[in-house]
Amino acid sequence: MSRTVHQAISEIDRRWHVIDASEWVLGRLASNVAILLRGKHKPIFSPHLDTGDFVIIVNAEQVVFTGKKLKDKLYHRHSGYPGGLTTTTAEQMLRAHPTRILEAAVRGMLPKTKLGDALFRKLKVYAGPTHPHASQQPTPFIKKTAKEG
Repeated sequence: MSRTVHQAISEIDRRWHVIDASEWVLGRLASNVAILLRGKHKPIFSPHLDTGDFVIIVNAEQVVFTGKKLKDKLYHRHSGYPGGLTTTTAEQMLRAHPTRILEAAVRGMLPKTKLGDALFRKLKVYAGPTHPHASQQPTPFIKKTAKEG
């Protein structure tokens, strides 16, 4: 009988990926980022371990929304005080805080546990085309088309 082999956390090979958000639709980008953060693209994936990679997203301000989502999609936050609910449209949020849109989309696709918090810390989002992680030598993530699979 063969036994399941689990990688030690110190043996996990973590790579850095850089993704240009200007050519992606928000949900498709978020799901691809969640897969990379979680490590589901690796053969050593284990649901209870953090086997994922680091992800850098640049040009977050140029992410694409389909349909009427820029006007209709709402983001809510609450101050914690009575009557403290603040609602913002995607268009206003994109103008004011473009990184928060991507962070919220990816966060919603990760586990709601300590593991999800650890995975989320490996996500770096920047509104413009530059990032300070050149020393990690990130590789560009190539967008797959529907024909490629």
